[in-house]
Parts: sequence; structure tokens; C-alpha cells
Amino acid sequence: MKTKRATTDDLQVLTGLFDQYMVFYKKPSAPTQYGAYLKERLENNEAIVFLALDNTGKALGFVLNYFSFTSVSQGKIVVLNDLFVAPSHRKKGVGEHLIQCSFDLAKSMGAVRVDLGTAKDNYDAQRLYERIGFIRDDEFYAYSYSI
Repeated sequence: MKTKRATTDDLQVLTGLFDQYMVFYKKPSAPTQYGAYLKERLENNEAIVFLALDNTGKALGFVLNYFSFTSVSQGKIVVLNDLFVAPSHRKKGVGEHLIQCSFDLAKSMGAVRVDLGTAKDNYDAQRLYERIGFIRDDEFYAYSYSI
């Protein structure tokens, strides 16, 4: 398995995986909309995406990272916002490999940590994250305000 940083040249394959990811999270299939969203993120350097590929070049999954800052720790944060592995390739190390790409990215930019979130009922992902060493935050609550 190998990984590559996605560019707009990879948009078609990335969009196919992203569409599956959105459907997993109970969103409608909308490849045209998701492709436009991803294209804008990539063109504006607002996200860094890595694709996991098998030896034939077939895409197995992706990780999409955004960036933030922490005032308390006075540093950058990599936000591992989206992680998806095609169902036929799960439990084969692909997700862990993609997460390592986020760790390497964070180290290369001098970030103080990598943050992520997942659905409360996504137990497989939670087990993976905790096995790797992520610690679930029991100290703070997250809040959102929809506009």
C-alpha cells in the first residue's frame, strides 16, 4: 500500500470515495456537489487530502485534514476531519496508514496535536482511534451553532 497527496487530478476518484463517506453519515449521494466542494478546498489550499492506493493504483480510502490553532497551547492543530476506507478494505491497516499521514503532516508543520471527532455510534472507528493512542475528551463539551 502507498499513499499520495491528492490534487485536483485525483478529483474523480476522491469524489467517489467522499460520496460513499457522506452516505455512511446518512447524507444523500451527491457526487457533483461533493466534487465541487472538494475541488474548492484543494484549489484554495484549505485542506490536505491523502489517498491510500493498492499496488495497482486503486484508491482504498482517504483522509482529509483541515487546520486550526490553539491559544492555550500556542500552536497549530491538524484537524483530521474526514477518514474513509472502502468497506472491502477495512480492518486491513488502511485507516491506520492514513492516520499516520495526518501525524506526519502535523509533525512537518510543527503542529502541537491532531484532533478528530466521530459519531457516537461509530464503534469501529473509536476502537481504532483509541488503539492508536487518541484520547477521548471527557473534560470539554463541543457545541455548534448552525447558520
